[in-house]
Amino acid sequence: MKTYLVQEIPAGSFFSAPVFIDNQFVVTAPEMPFSEEIIKALKTWDFKEVKSNGESGDSYVGEEGLVEKWIELSDNDRIQRAEEFYQEFHEYVEDLFTHITIASALDFKSVAAKIKSVCEIVREDRRFLLRIQKYSEAGLSQNYLASHAVKSTIISLIIGFYLKLPPHRLIELGVAALLHEVGMLKLPSQTYLSSRALSPQERKAILTHPILGFNALKAFDFPLTISLAALEHHERENGSGYPQKLTGDKISLYAKIIAVACSYEALTTNRPHKTAKDSHTSMLDLLKNEGKQYDETVIRALVFSLSIYPIGLYVLLSSGQKGQVVDINPENPRFPIVQIFGEPSVDGKNRTVNTSPEGVTIVRPLTREETGT
Repeated sequence: MKTYLVQEIPAGSFFSAPVFIDNQFVVTAPEMPFSEEIIKALKTWDFKEVKSNGESGDSYVGEEGLVEKWIELSDNDRIQRAEEFYQEFHEYVEDLFTHITIASALDFKSVAAKIKSVCEIVREDRRFLLRIQKYSEAGLSQNYLASHAVKSTIISLIIGFYLKLPPHRLIELGVAALLHEVGMLKLPSQTYLSSRALSPQERKAILTHPILGFNALKAFDFPLTISLAALEHHERENGSGYPQKLTGDKISLYAKIIAVACSYEALTTNRPHKTAKDSHTSMLDLLKNEGKQYDETVIRALVFSLSIYPIGLYVLLSSGQKGQVVDINPENPRFPIVQIFGEPSVDGKNRTVNTSPEGVTIVRPLTREETGT
């Protein structure tokens, strides 16, 4: 067998014969592309070489001699696709909320069908959604309720995937996250959209929105698990939440997940009376879990899904280089993968570095302006 260096194999190429590790473990078959994910996994596990009796090429030749060209989307293409999805999803939510307000009607099956497609996008493009969503509000409606619903849904589903929820429960979770603030739509819009200080009566009205949401979803014949998530998403593990001051195991799983997703989203987003924190600082705030407000398992799922320096964060490295966090390190959330700005690799793609305790580390987060991009 011939030996091939992993670092020299182009992503998306095909071998004309199976590729092996140690002459036993099959990495790819002839019809399978040698993808970026495979290369990354081999590097993660410190496999520097693979073996094959075949030759490497950029096309797969089928049994009938037809040549099929493998086209792997570039990172820029996938970011653009994520941006388009984010824009479309935001518009969908705005239209949905308008329909609920005007028609006072909502169909569970149609919303569930939408969330099913959202689940697929989140599963495939999680890394790219997280890289762009922080900046996707520019030019969108100032209705923060729709933006909050979109971002909370994406984060909730990412947590749900980490927790290995089955598909039907992921759809339920996504629907619950999308509609967890539906009770707000029952209040005057100036109450939840206003940048002025609210009166005591308005603040009391805001506190009723979980109950209003629960009643609305029940009236629309939504499953009880989803209705309860709307009712309980402001409950806290230590009993300090509202409206029922539930504790621990009395709070439903979907509500626990949405509570963490909403809190992270709120920390990282500008609001009328609050300036957003960077995602690293926000993650540290949640990790402190002051007063044990949040479920520890759910917080762990968030941290391992986004990393302590979350995907999308701009960072300064100990090497003096600047970059953006583009993927997690599944073994240690403190040391994610960073894409270096202005340093393309030999294949023309932006170079990435695996941060580590022994090598390059992250010094601090950067603002977008500091990156010069």
